[in-house]
Amino acid sequence: MSGAHILIVDDDLEICELLSQFLGTEGFRVTAVADGAGMRATVDDGDVDLVILDLMLPGEDGLALCRYLRATSEVPIIMLTAMGSETDRVVGLEMGADDYLAKPFSTRELLARIKAVLRRLGARGEPSGSSRVSPRQGPHRDVLAFAGWTLDTGRRRLYAPDGVLVDLTGGEFDLLLVFLLNPQRVMDRDELLSLARGRTAGPEDRTIDVQVGRLRRKLEADPKSPELIKTVRGGGYVLATEVQRQK
Repeated sequence: MSGAHILIVDDDLEICELLSQFLGTEGFRVTAVADGAGMRATVDDGDVDLVILDLMLPGEDGLALCRYLRATSEVPIIMLTAMGSETDRVVGLEMGADDYLAKPFSTRELLARIKAVLRRLGARGEPSGSSRVSPRQGPHRDVLAFAGWTLDTGRRRLYAPDGVLVDLTGGEFDLLLVFLLNPQRVMDRDELLSLARGRTAGPEDRTIDVQVGRLRRKLEADPKSPELIKTVRGGGYVLATEVQRQK
């Protein structure tokens, strides 16, 4: 994780300088740019490990740039949003951002989010101590089969029953893996967020609901009447199918 290359896309010079200095002291390589042109030029070099993307940018805004990144790259994205802009945060997650943080924010909280995303991406980390199984408990290189679907955890690839490769964002993969490692168990939103993302939910945090909705649109024949990932009233969500582990 140390030495990972973080790209900051923000037109606020003070924030760029603050984050560059702070993350640099934490052992990261940092590049800061002010707009989409700078972002594209840096990402095209191919060595960016994570993008911190401000929502409010001149010209192309953060949502447009998030859409571009998801269409061209699998690089994880943490989106910075204005306090109270729940709709924009939800749209950002819908477009494939891996996490978001509202301004003003603590640099320590941002650091924790960065480490959590990079840890998930590398499929490594410490055991959570929970009776539930978390993707952060170590590398998983199994192939998990469920309801005709197949998830190759080592290659992070999902295959539909007809063999077609289905694209997943980093957040979608992590959440699906939590469900597959804990089949037929009811888990509430806080538990899912802790296992998938290594953090707790705020009072208005809709991250899990958005990601579940995205997974349903990719997995379910009828996302409005899901058969795989079901809602449990007052309880959360459950993967209502058996999972077989293949080597």
